[in-house]
Amino acid sequence: MVKMSHFSEDEQLSLKLFVVLTRAIQAIEKQVVQNIKSYGLNLTEFGVLELLYHKGDQPIQRIGQKVLLASSSITYVVDKLEKKDYLVRKACPTDRRVTHAVITEAGKELMDEIFPQHAKAISGIMGGLSTEEKKMAIDQLKRLGLYAETVI
Repeated sequence: MVKMSHFSEDEQLSLKLFVVLTRAIQAIEKQVVQNIKSYGLNLTEFGVLELLYHKGDQPIQRIGQKVLLASSSITYVVDKLEKKDYLVRKACPTDRRVTHAVITEAGKELMDEIFPQHAKAISGIMGGLSTEEKKMAIDQLKRLGLYAETVI
C-alpha cells in the first residue's frame, strides 16, 4: 500500500478535493432528487420539463445533450411525459426527420406551480454557503471544470 506521505502536498490536496466534491454532489443530489420526487416526477422528467419550460420547444434528438441523458433513454422519458400530458411531439415543419418536444398547458401549469418551490428548496440545500461564497465557488468550480476538459 502506498502511503499518502509519498505524495506531494498538491497531490494530496487534489485527491482530497476530488473526494470532498464527490461527497458534496452526492449529498446535494440526494436532497434534490427527494424534492423532485415530491412533485411526482423523477430527476430526468423534471430536467426535460424544466428545459422546455425555460427554453421552449426542443428537438427530441438534442434534449439528451442538454439534460445529460443517453439518447436511448430520451424516447422513454418523452413517452412518460406525453402519457402524463405534460408534453407533445410535433413534427418540424422544415425538416421531416426532426421531431420537437413541446410543453403542454398542463406541463406549464405544473412547472408554474412547482418551479418556485423547487428554487426555494435548492436555495435551502445550498444554504451552507453565503451569497459571496456561492459566487466564489461558482467561479472556482467553473474554472476547474473548464480546465479539466482540456487535460489529456
